[in-house]
Amino acid sequence: MSQPSSQTVSWLQQIARQLLLMAVTVATLYPALWVLRIAFSSDAGFGTGVSPIPTEVSLVHFETVTGTVDSLGNWLFPIQLWNSLVVATLTTVIGVSVSTTAAYAFSRYDFPGRQAGMRMFLITQMFPGVVMAVPLYMLLDALGLLNTQIGLALVYSTTSVPFSVWMLKGYFDTVPRELEEAAMVDGASQWLTFYRIILPLATPAIVVTALFNFMTAWNEFILAATFLSGERYQTLPVVLQSYVDDNSTAWGPFAAGALLVSLPVMALFFVLQRHLVGGLTSGSVKG
Repeated sequence: MSQPSSQTVSWLQQIARQLLLMAVTVATLYPALWVLRIAFSSDAGFGTGVSPIPTEVSLVHFETVTGTVDSLGNWLFPIQLWNSLVVATLTTVIGVSVSTTAAYAFSRYDFPGRQAGMRMFLITQMFPGVVMAVPLYMLLDALGLLNTQIGLALVYSTTSVPFSVWMLKGYFDTVPRELEEAAMVDGASQWLTFYRIILPLATPAIVVTALFNFMTAWNEFILAATFLSGERYQTLPVVLQSYVDDNSTAWGPFAAGALLVSLPVMALFFVLQRHLVGGLTSGSVKG
């Protein structure tokens, strides 16, 4: 009996590998497709079948989420969307702008407390932000920043800055010092070297850090629910939680709201994906 050729075995291995990848892909996407079915169905969307495709497409749940008004008749969804955008953007700007210079200093300069400072940044990441909810609430209350976008952004920055410093310092460590030395020989100042050479080379790391900061602030719920009261001040994750109570869950509006909340992050990811590449400094120094 003849043995199968190596080419036949290779094709069989390729087919088996592709089938396995297809199965993993279906298993991964199936829950997400069910969210789509629930969001676009006229009822709760569970049905009796296993197909994630809705039998009848309806936008009623999206209309419920986006058409909410307060007791005075004010349209709430644009206000709550704006709150989320402002808070996430402020958190990103504060986190990136502060951590970029701090990470560069930790990477390039040797000063007393340098190692201790990095360890303290790391220790802050060991505790969830909710641990500091009570003192942060008292601070915001004393400063008159409760129910404000800048107050919540400052709270988020207490965790985003240490994370960003660690992320960016690791990248700055990989940038060759010879680039800065060459620029300084040509007469560039320290600030000009940092602004014109280091920051452009660190664009991938800065983009990734900014994306993480934005996503964290955009999706955070517990602190937002603690420091923001009243429908006009809430962010979208807090609004989503309002569809869940002790006795029941409005799965249709919840799924529709989840899709709407995810759209800005997805759009931001696709816009920035060309920057999500490392190694721009590879080969910049020879010898």
